[in-house]
Amino acid sequence: MLDVRNLSKQFGKKPALEEVSFQVGEGQIYGLLGHNGAGKSTTLGIILGMVEPDQGEAIINGVSVQKKRASALRQVGSIFESPCFYEYLSGWENLRILSNYSGPFDKKATEEIVGRVGLTERIGSKVRTYSHGMRQRLALAQALLPMPMVLLLDEPTDGLDPEGIKWFRDFILGLRRERGMTVVFNSHLLAEVEQMCDRVAILKGGKRVFEGKVASVGGDERLFDVDLDPWEEGMRFLELQGCRMIRKGRISIPPEADPAILVAALVGIRVRVSAFSPIRRSLEDLYLEITR
Repeated sequence: MLDVRNLSKQFGKKPALEEVSFQVGEGQIYGLLGHNGAGKSTTLGIILGMVEPDQGEAIINGVSVQKKRASALRQVGSIFESPCFYEYLSGWENLRILSNYSGPFDKKATEEIVGRVGLTERIGSKVRTYSHGMRQRLALAQALLPMPMVLLLDEPTDGLDPEGIKWFRDFILGLRRERGMTVVFNSHLLAEVEQMCDRVAILKGGKRVFEGKVASVGGDERLFDVDLDPWEEGMRFLELQGCRMIRKGRISIPPEADPAILVAALVGIRVRVSAFSPIRRSLEDLYLEITR
């Protein structure tokens, strides 16, 4: 559904993207991760035709954004950077005006989407009276009005409270389940990305440094959180047994190692073991390892 090919972009002397590529299948939810300045928003801007790449192209359902922008973007809805509305108009009037920019206004479809995002009771109120969460829901309604096949979202949960974040997660998963919609979004909330996404790409300094399935993030590595006293002496012994320190307090042990035997041996050399607990490697662990 979305094919991003060798995107490169430079602003001044600083490269924002360097040959970034990835593909998103129909009905997938795909996450773009990276620190501020990593190239996430530049990538979305190129996909939306708002930023011209120095090299490469973005293809949506077989149509190149760079060659046939209007045709490609007819299939896309988006929230890019901070959504803006006419503050002195109601939410309904904003949707009517903004919809007319790209096609005829469909009252019935708009009523359905407004109900879907939970704004029916306030859609007649002026936007200046909306909370941040309500503005995000209005932006989501606007993005869905073209009935897109692909939804692109730039930091959609930024500034939302935990209840709003959960609502957004359930909403997006529902769109995929009911309509088979393809969703691409970037976020700093790694736990949310891990719960929602099928695949992720991690950008660092404009380069793609990881791309893969979220389900495979854990890998086959056996990780343990440990608390040893003295730490240095305990770690020296564990390294002789083939263990590896990920960071202080977290180690990886070889597949053949028995944690119970390791603990007994540590106690035998008078190292106090307060914790030796198996953990599952998370997306956050992977992200921190790569970006550090």
